[in-house]
Amino acid sequence: MGYLKYVRELWKQPKANMGDVYKEKLISYRKQPVTVRLERPTRVDRARSIGYRAKQGFVVVRQMALRGGRQRPDIKHGRRSQHSGQRKNVAKNYQQICEERACKKFPNCEVLGSYWVGDDGMRIWYEVILIDRQHPQIQADRQLKRIAAKRGRAERGLTSAGRKSRGLRNKGKGAEKIRPSLRANKRLH
Repeated sequence: MGYLKYVRELWKQPKANMGDVYKEKLISYRKQPVTVRLERPTRVDRARSIGYRAKQGFVVVRQMALRGGRQRPDIKHGRRSQHSGQRKNVAKNYQQICEERACKKFPNCEVLGSYWVGDDGMRIWYEVILIDRQHPQIQADRQLKRIAAKRGRAERGLTSAGRKSRGLRNKGKGAEKIRPSLRANKRLH
């Protein structure tokens, strides 16, 4: 494995291991747009474990999401204010939301996976690995071609983060109502 083992160790506790470098990185992220295309991944170890290879057809994107529940906008002018201040807990995790937004920004690409790169009190950042569906390098690779053929993986919850938020990683006691899906299981009874 070599050097990737040491990169992984650094990212286990970035605040302690990287100190001021990590803080400066977050400050620079805040000044950038919500979606930023990158030349190469920040965390090579995680990117490679997801399936990233340094060849054409791969796109790396840093995506930001605001933390906290989804808050309704303020209601102005003559309406009952009883329900106006509600926050809604979103069933999806931030990682899945970031994957969906990155996929929306790059409609010709399909999400391979994503990983955490940083967070502060208000925002969280994930790097999303995308593959270009029509690229000859991707079409030549049998495994990637199969993934590229599945349209809308992020939106349908088929990525690793999506499967996690759907509860499909759980097995055993307490996971009886998860398959085939929560909605489908409800319809069975």
